[in-house]
This record gives sequence, C-alpha cells and structure tokens, in this order.
Amino acid sequence: MPVPPSPLTFPTVVTTLRAAGCVFAEDEARLILSAARTPAELTAMVGRRVHGLPLEHVLGWAEFRGRRITVDPGVFVPRRRTEFLVDQALALAGPGAVVVDLCCGTGALGAALAAELAGVELYASDIDPTAVRCARTNVAAAGGRVYEGDLYEPLPAALAGRVDVLLANVPYVPTGEIPLLPAEARLHEARVALDGGADGLDVLRRVTAGAVRWLAPGGSLLFETSERQAARAVATVTGDGLLARTVTSDELYATVVVGTRPPARP
Repeated sequence: MPVPPSPLTFPTVVTTLRAAGCVFAEDEARLILSAARTPAELTAMVGRRVHGLPLEHVLGWAEFRGRRITVDPGVFVPRRRTEFLVDQALALAGPGAVVVDLCCGTGALGAALAAELAGVELYASDIDPTAVRCARTNVAAAGGRVYEGDLYEPLPAALAGRVDVLLANVPYVPTGEIPLLPAEARLHEARVALDGGADGLDVLRRVTAGAVRWLAPGGSLLFETSERQAARAVATVTGDGLLARTVTSDELYATVVVGTRPPARP
C-alpha cells in the first residue's frame, strides 16, 4: 500500500493507518508522530507500520507496567496480559530477592520486577541472540545481567538453590496453531519465542524438570499458559516436585501457574 510523501500531518497519518487496517489509528498516529525526529523518519515509520510491522517494532519500545521497554525488530513484544504474571511475582518476592527471568525476550518481566522491588538480584537468559542484545538494554538499567544460552545452561552455577522467583515466559503456542496467529506475531516475532511444540508444553517441561535444582526452599516458578493448557501444565509442575496453583485474571484474559518448592523441613 503506498504511503503519502512527507510532510505527513496527523489527519493523513490517521487515514493511512486506518486504510491499512490499524484499529487504533488515532492512538498509533500520535505515538508515531511523537517518536519521529524528521519528516523522512516519519514517512519511514508510517511505511513500516502500513506494511505490517508491530507498532512496538516501529517505535522501538513497548509500554509495560507504565514503563518503556526497548523492543528491537524480531524480538517478542511483551503483552499487557503478562503484567498479571509480574503482579503474582511481586506478591511472593521480598526486598533483595534473587530473581531469574528465563526465555526473557526483551527482559521486560525481570526489569519490571526489579523496578518495583528494592534490592533485587536479577539474572536473565534467552537462547535468541537478538533477544539477548535487546534484553541487555532493559535489564542492565535494572542492575541485572543477561546470559545467552538454552534455559538454565548459561546461568552461574552459584545460583543453584538460591532463586526466590523464577519467571519463565515460555513459548506455549502448539506448533500446529502457529499459522493461526496474527500476522504481526507470526511474521515479525522469532519463532523460538512462540512455538511450544506439539502440545505447546515442550519448553515448559524442560523448565519444570530443572526448577527444583535452582529454586531456593519456598521459592516459586511462575509462568503464563492458556486456560485450556492449565490442567496439563499443573500436572507437569506437580510431577516435578513443586506445589502448584493457578491464578487467573478475567480482565486481562491471563492464566498464570505458580509452582513452589516445598520449604526445607526444620
């Protein structure tokens, strides 16, 4: 779809975005206009949005819990529903908690938790080098460290048995349902951040299998899943020695499973 030449005005940007199918064209136009530093950059940004890039990739940031999180092209965009997972983590963590953010993507979860809780010792990891580069921007600002590798593999060995809060925003879309995702996710976010295997739980199984080794006694693993996967996810968590419960938010359409390592016996 052609994009009108600069200079673009608010009405022409709105019209262009609306014609491209952007439901919230007015809001998006305001954000793009406020972010563009030159007429040429404005034209380029509108063009990228018209051609289907997620708004967050166009802007270079996403709002998450009232903060701007850097989002580089190709990196999974943090969803608003995932703010509910951070709420649950905040209810469990105390000041100075040791926090690990697995499958961290932008690092939004760990960064948000560290920003809202004093003295957090924060670590994050992701297998995608593009995500790791992006996460370092967000997590370093929160005083944390990001490691590149597969789940627990790159984490410092000294963390074993010390983690109070283990955040794991694992991919949970079944492979066969990837083609049904919105084009913004399907075409512009890394497949590794979306594809959870045949039933959507492949990565989760690997996370829960190692959780007891890394969690401190009484520490908790928190992850998001779909409502229809929740029962199987809970069974996976309990099968690996954690005490499981499910928390939901109807408002955000979010389902979070919390798996807690039993406290040490006196």
